[in-house]
Amino acid sequence: MALVRPVRGFVPQIADDVFLADNATVVGDVVIGKGCSIWFNAVLRGDVNSIRIGEHTNIQDCAVIHTLYEKSQTHIGNYVSVGHNVTIHGATVHDYALIGMGATVLDHAEIGEGAIVAAGALVLKNTKIGPYEVWGGVPAKFIKKADPAQTEEINKKIAHNYAMYSSWYSEEK
Repeated sequence: MALVRPVRGFVPQIADDVFLADNATVVGDVVIGKGCSIWFNAVLRGDVNSIRIGEHTNIQDCAVIHTLYEKSQTHIGNYVSVGHNVTIHGATVHDYALIGMGATVLDHAEIGEGAIVAAGALVLKNTKIGPYEVWGGVPAKFIKKADPAQTEEINKKIAHNYAMYSSWYSEEK
């Protein structure tokens, strides 16, 4: 069973239909919207500031979502895919964005709607990635513009796939 626990009087608020993998950790000031999935070994640590996750977002295996004490919060929108081993620390990720496997997004960075952060990228603090832009590298730099309709379609498909994957686990119980 996932570890869900209050910290400093903040109790995680998790929509009824959210899939929490058996060893996911959600603590403190965290709100997770409907249709989301939080996968194996993912950690959402709202102990020092707030984490807000929209609807139909997937936080994949070993991702870490955290903040800076009294200085940054993390906001992740709807239909966002956060890849395996991603770290998001005190940043804002808008709807339909995709954060590739192993990427790191630091404090006060803003990832625009439908933007793609390539696998392994390092998005430095205060970086502003515009809507439907593709960024990659260490540190991350602009690569190209993405097609808005194609990006939304891909990210909705990923979100729906993750909803399907999570349903496989409820079938086993």
